[in-house]
Amino acid sequence: MITVLAPILGFATQAALYYLLVFSSFHAVLLMFAVPELWQHWRMAADEHLQRLLASEALPPLSLLMPAHNEEVTIVANVLSLLTLEYPALEVVVVNDGSSDRTMAQLIQAFDLYEVPPASTLRVPSQPVRAYYRSRRYSRLLVLNKVNGGKADSLNAAMNAARHPFVVAVDADTVLEPDALLRLARPFLLEHNIAAVGGTVRVVNGCTVRFGRVITARVASDWLVGAQVVEYLRAFLFGRMGWNRLGGNLIISGAFGLFRKEYLQAIGGYRAGNITEDMELVIRLHRYLAEQGIAATLPFIPDPVAWTEVPSTLRVLAQQRQRWHRGLIASLIEHRDMLFNPRYGRIGTLVMPYYLFGEMLAPVVELLGWGFLALGLFLGGDVRDYALLFLVVGYGYMLTLTWLALIMEEVSFRRYSARGDFLRLLGFAVVEGTVFRLVTLGFRLQGLWQYLRGHTGWGRMVRQGMGQSSGDADASTSR
Repeated sequence: MITVLAPILGFATQAALYYLLVFSSFHAVLLMFAVPELWQHWRMAADEHLQRLLASEALPPLSLLMPAHNEEVTIVANVLSLLTLEYPALEVVVVNDGSSDRTMAQLIQAFDLYEVPPASTLRVPSQPVRAYYRSRRYSRLLVLNKVNGGKADSLNAAMNAARHPFVVAVDADTVLEPDALLRLARPFLLEHNIAAVGGTVRVVNGCTVRFGRVITARVASDWLVGAQVVEYLRAFLFGRMGWNRLGGNLIISGAFGLFRKEYLQAIGGYRAGNITEDMELVIRLHRYLAEQGIAATLPFIPDPVAWTEVPSTLRVLAQQRQRWHRGLIASLIEHRDMLFNPRYGRIGTLVMPYYLFGEMLAPVVELLGWGFLALGLFLGGDVRDYALLFLVVGYGYMLTLTWLALIMEEVSFRRYSARGDFLRLLGFAVVEGTVFRLVTLGFRLQGLWQYLRGHTGWGRMVRQGMGQSSGDADASTSR
């Protein structure tokens, strides 16, 4: 029996090895393309350029859209932080999405709100808005009190009420750096054909936050959070930046993205009930642009930074990663006619196939690889050699790339100034590439199983709080 199985296992282990080798090498290509992108943006991010931007009348006017559901503990500080952002033409649209706590009462009291006539032109569907409010203290602020419909539905209602042609979607638990919007709007001054822009999302756990601002950026000592810090840095610093030169990004984080409003309205806005509304929206936007023959891009730029809280327990992390994987599968299946379709350019022929084979199917291949590894060690011979190579390529190769990404962060933007934080990140990279990767492998496989069973639940993100405050809310940590 072993004699019969050995050649089959040898072939299967070789296939898994080549799979990991191909996609790990593709990550190396992304890193290679990310280096000149990072250098270019780092030079452009100098303070003198920002001062010119601040004085420029060419900056596009922005409407900042923030849904909120049961955020009474943090809502006032979060809204104040948005109102004091450095941007000349800014409107802040806050949507109270049917909160059952005192979120709306806190807003009315803190900002001296008064009811105004309806300020909405219905372009995309949403649940009814009960009332619209303006502030006697802040002319930039518009508040909507609406029937509960979820995050996507709230963003649609906010978009309908927004006055400006460009909108920025943020989560209620997102902390923007003061100059984040200036940096995010920069591409619209340099290029004409921009449909949307994505910025960097960093992990706020472990940082000191006061009045909606990150005062001191530190790397948390908890292994689960530290591994996610490494994961986010790698994903944003060379993942999405590398895609800029390889055909464009398929994800603009729901926690921090700028869009041309007319395009969002043309595609029907956000889809209520979708469990990964950010990815699905961007795929539909790519589809629309290609089908309409609009040569517009969706770049990622690294220096605009938003800070968000990530799961600090395995239970919450499991819900998040299961939902992400279910959403990835659902989005790719819904738009399967774009796969390998040259009509959609590199999005159809390169980007979406990568997400199919390199992301959606990766947990299955990795699980099989671990099975082959165990059998290979038992059988010995060539099968064992291929199994050990699978381990080295799958984990050693990616660890090297992760360390290179951390070095890129250290020599460029260096948000973590303490020397100990960089050393801690190098250590967490080992944890992220081994223990954390195995843990999330299990969660992604559970997400696949849930999708096959038709599970559509969102999950509950229990927040530990930033700085001086804490609270729980039904929400998701953004990609």
